[in-house]
Amino acid sequence: MVDSRSGEMEVFVTVAEQGSFSEAARRLRLTPSAVSKLVTRIEDRLQTRLFFRSTRALRLSPEGEAYLARARLILAEIEDAERSIADGASARPRGKLRVTVSVGFGVTYVVPMMPEFLRCYPEIELDLLLSDTLVDLLEDRVDIALRSGPLRDSSLKARKILVCDRVIVGSPGYLEAFGVPRRPEELEAHNCLTLSLLRNFDHWPFRLPSGQKLEQPVSGTFQTNNGPTLRQLCLAGVGLGRVGRFNVQADIDAGRLVPVLEDYYGGDDELIHALYAPHQHLAARVRAFIDFLVERVAAGSHIDSR
Repeated sequence: MVDSRSGEMEVFVTVAEQGSFSEAARRLRLTPSAVSKLVTRIEDRLQTRLFFRSTRALRLSPEGEAYLARARLILAEIEDAERSIADGASARPRGKLRVTVSVGFGVTYVVPMMPEFLRCYPEIELDLLLSDTLVDLLEDRVDIALRSGPLRDSSLKARKILVCDRVIVGSPGYLEAFGVPRRPEELEAHNCLTLSLLRNFDHWPFRLPSGQKLEQPVSGTFQTNNGPTLRQLCLAGVGLGRVGRFNVQADIDAGRLVPVLEDYYGGDDELIHALYAPHQHLAARVRAFIDFLVERVAAGSHIDSR
């Protein structure tokens, strides 16, 4: 039988993740009745129900969801503390590290850096999730989220990775066939391919020579939720796309894509941050990944990292 509160938390977290007392018992090498009693002990101490039970399903109550998030944090702190003590003052970055990043930035920058990162830190087991869907760091057990745009969750710690500007591009063939727009309002005559994840996906922001900001309405036959797909459509000559420069700079350099309306850019740069849950002592593996990324992006990127 588990006596410590941390042990009870481990049992509770396992039940929540497995969705079953019997499966949790199998993984923990306990009996289902022992697991059930431990969860009941926690509920009695807290005087609240953590699970809704039925003969066919087991699901967390709202209080159970909140307790699960805190329990995961506490168990992670205990694991990090023990590793730190075991390694002494020169704690080595090691253990499982789960990172989520957008498809565009991940494919273009993060993935190519990972072989070197894993060579530098061979004791880290990296789980890299490429997705343009926002995740909950606590619920999805993510250590680091690389995100662009305004910071919405003030409960998370953030470290700036870089400043990313957006560029409007088209293929030489498209521009030859439909003309090069010289002013933002001329976009009304163009097929504008858009990123549906952006807040202003159907209004492209510009800054006029006078300094005044302009939101130009745009429309087109295609929209997507990630930069690499938009890049492919632009390369195919389907239309003009407004996309993060990191997605297309190599194509611009090679002449495969041509930027337009550059005199009107400004004021719409986006920051990319590394977000992580606040810990009094940041895990060595988390710090190592963020430090590595900042150093490599700043040293080898054409993106502004001011």
